[in-house]
Amino acid sequence: MHIWHQSFTVLSDLAAYDDALKAHFRRVARPDTVIDMHGMREGTYRTNYPGDDIKHVGFQFLHAIQFLQGALIAERQGYDAFALSTLPEPGLREIRALVDMPVVGYGECAARAAVDDGRKFGALVFIPELAELYRDNVRRHGLGCRLVGACDVGFRFTDVLAGFASPGRLIDRFRDAARDLIGRGAEAIVPGEAPLNVLLAMNGVSEVDGVPVIDSLGAWVRAAEAAVDARRSGMQAEGTGYFGAIPDPVRRAEILDFYGLNPA
Repeated sequence: MHIWHQSFTVLSDLAAYDDALKAHFRRVARPDTVIDMHGMREGTYRTNYPGDDIKHVGFQFLHAIQFLQGALIAERQGYDAFALSTLPEPGLREIRALVDMPVVGYGECAARAAVDDGRKFGALVFIPELAELYRDNVRRHGLGCRLVGACDVGFRFTDVLAGFASPGRLIDRFRDAARDLIGRGAEAIVPGEAPLNVLLAMNGVSEVDGVPVIDSLGAWVRAAEAAVDARRSGMQAEGTGYFGAIPDPVRRAEILDFYGLNPA
């Protein structure tokens, strides 16, 4: 199967992260799964750090247009699934209601993996403002009662990038922050944004004091593969209602053209 991965970073600006993602996807995906990685367009942000923009709901809404266009291209090119591989999941609900293909979100898949066996969980983020957004997203996914907290991990994007070369101190700081959530009742930890997730996974950090650290990237890969399997077997139900029904494709194209959003 063929999956379109969409990052909220400009991957061409982040060689170490890009390489780590490729290696991790090879480890967690099935042998017959091909994951094509896509980032934001070059020049999207002022620097290689997206957080200055995506900590604002208005800017995140505007940047989500690239996710929508990516999904439309993926559908047109015959991809089997589209994955929003970023904790904020920009436009997830809207994209699901515009393209006729399985669409998975990193944050939702991580939360569902975390609550397995009835567990409560917590999340740690390095863009502090995303804690509020994640709490809201988890409630919308129907899992708010299982979330004990979403908190600032205490370091930033640049620290994570530096950690790809020298991870020891950053991992120690992550463990300290995770212990605070464990003390509040967390029985699983979601390691926030994808760069931190892949750094922990590549260094074998799968638990803190016996409490599992969720591989959110692996969770969405497995969810996407399962959704494609279900669709191929005819077991996936068609979307219905306001949030699920796919609109008429001719009218969709007309509206996208009207707003100048139809990708070339």
